[in-house]
Amino acid sequence: MSLDNGIDAVADPPREPPLALIPRPIHMQRDRGQLLLPVVGRIVCGAAVDKELGSVLSDQLIDTIQQATGMVWDHSRGQAWNGTIGLDLDQKLGPQEYLLRIADQRDRRPIVDIRGGDGQGLRLGVQTLRQIVMQCGPVLPALRIQDRPAYPTRIYSLDVTRGRVPTMDWLLHWADILALYKFNQLQLYIEHTMAFPGMSEAWRGTSPLKPGQITDFDDYCARLGIELVPSISTFGHHYTNLRTRGFRDLGEFPEQADRPYSFIERQEHHTINVNHPQALDFSTELIDAYAPLMRTRNFNIGGDETFDLGKGRSRQDGSSKEPADMYADYMIGLCDHLHAQGRHPMFWCDVAVSMPRVLDRLPKDCTLLNWLYDPQVGPEKVALVASTGARQIVCSAVHAWNLLLPRIDDAWNNISRLSRYGIQYGAVGAMVTDWGDYGHINDPRMSLPGMAYAAQCFWNPNDDNRDRVDRDLGLLIYGDATGDYLPALIQAGSSSVFGWDDMVRYWELDDGHGGLNQDVAHFLVSTLPGMPGLDSSADACEARRSLLMALRIRLEQVDQRDALLLDAAVRMGRAAVGCRSDARRTLQAQLMAVHGQRLFNALGRSLAVRHNVLPGAPDARADRDLADALEIWFESYAKLWRQVSRESELGRIASIVWGFADMLRRGTNC
Repeated sequence: MSLDNGIDAVADPPREPPLALIPRPIHMQRDRGQLLLPVVGRIVCGAAVDKELGSVLSDQLIDTIQQATGMVWDHSRGQAWNGTIGLDLDQKLGPQEYLLRIADQRDRRPIVDIRGGDGQGLRLGVQTLRQIVMQCGPVLPALRIQDRPAYPTRIYSLDVTRGRVPTMDWLLHWADILALYKFNQLQLYIEHTMAFPGMSEAWRGTSPLKPGQITDFDDYCARLGIELVPSISTFGHHYTNLRTRGFRDLGEFPEQADRPYSFIERQEHHTINVNHPQALDFSTELIDAYAPLMRTRNFNIGGDETFDLGKGRSRQDGSSKEPADMYADYMIGLCDHLHAQGRHPMFWCDVAVSMPRVLDRLPKDCTLLNWLYDPQVGPEKVALVASTGARQIVCSAVHAWNLLLPRIDDAWNNISRLSRYGIQYGAVGAMVTDWGDYGHINDPRMSLPGMAYAAQCFWNPNDDNRDRVDRDLGLLIYGDATGDYLPALIQAGSSSVFGWDDMVRYWELDDGHGGLNQDVAHFLVSTLPGMPGLDSSADACEARRSLLMALRIRLEQVDQRDALLLDAAVRMGRAAVGCRSDARRTLQAQLMAVHGQRLFNALGRSLAVRHNVLPGAPDARADRDLADALEIWFESYAKLWRQVSRESELGRIASIVWGFADMLRRGTNC
């Protein structure tokens, strides 16, 4: 039947196709019938909709319709214009709540109608419609959705400092993805990769972000309904800054500033000496340079993992304070500085939770970011922070750091559990973090599953049907109708025997001069299960053998895991045939990671044979071939890196890969 606004009702299909939505709406009713969108349609915004917001949402819908159907639509405002899609506000709905109707109603013109309780609600309803159009094209299912999120604040934290600085094109693309999946805050985590004035010695060679780029990106995020929040180290995690001539004196151990660069030491030794007379000025100057670039009043001042606090110069300077009081006093100073500017402090609360009496001293007008990344995380630390009355945000992870391939099962378990605990104990928001750590070898495209899991769990933590989420993820993000793409990627991610983290640990046990790096050895003995203690006479070669012995059970499975990696690549390749072109570009990065992991596994076995951890004799010819393969792989990996990232510190990854290639050709272990 032809309808007067150009939409046609379509006969019911023989079988209703699945509709993939991330996050899954809380209330959705599928009705009989479908609607065929007109070739020339219009989006009409009601008078109550802010003009700029209406323009952004109309543009998003027009772009999505054109990409999915090729149709070119118009947009307008006011009741004088007939519209295929109507956007308006409804005071009967709550904050961030929306109502979406796609209806074939014979008593009035068929309409796609989106109502929001506020501008945010309207924005969220538009993202749902965009997801429907992306998979249904011009033939939309009749339905009614009423929906709103469990967490009002849904945050993605992106590491842009530990080796990989994204291109601006990639950041814009990632913001678009976050908006589509209904995140409303993005934090860019920075230690030294911002071109701060007077700090070029720290950021040189890192392809740093520029202030104008941050300001422009803030404008872009604001149009998408995303709050861009500064996240910067102001206390711990100053490894690069504290190695410079200009700032080393501020550190707990300035005498160690000239030690060879170490990914592991970067994560362990990086804390400011809070008793230095210029320490607080250094931190507040970073705040004062960064905060004005964004419109938000929120500011994440870091404050996590201050491992060296009270162990070096801060103790040698004669201070009688305990580390807990040093920490609390410094954080109070930073918070007071922000409060004086009318800003709201946020900070990681791992140190405060480990020293509970600190919690009572911290300012009440701040937000504690409670990061808990264990896949089997329990509720105890969430309950502890809640018991103080503090405002907290629970923080999970995509579980991709230090890996070529993400641990997707770990991501689901961590995100889904912590999201439920946050609701149970009154958290005001939820965050998922995306770290790089050892040079950020993990391609950001690997984080899509973890991002999607967070989008779902932050919206409705009680809807934890993972099978359905995985199906929707495969359909919506990868365009995979076979249902095998994501399971294959999960299989690949669980088939690592000798990962990038293991390579870094093995490599950095050498102190750069042929001796044993005692700091790295101590770290491994204290954190790696099965790593035996080392006596004072141990050398790098002995320590490396001990590391491989701790990994022996895994290393014995190289052949089985290699078969699983190869099988996963074949399955992903087959499933990708019917995927969208953008998903196939992601496939390229994933297949490159699978191939790299196969080579890393082979490297682990070769090293284990040389150290007599596994039986067999070294094969010089096979090792030379493996060296060639590693170098060839890295050149292709570097090209993919440059698709989404600046040059940044890619050279540090190269030096380790090439170092292993040289070791294989020399036929030596140490």
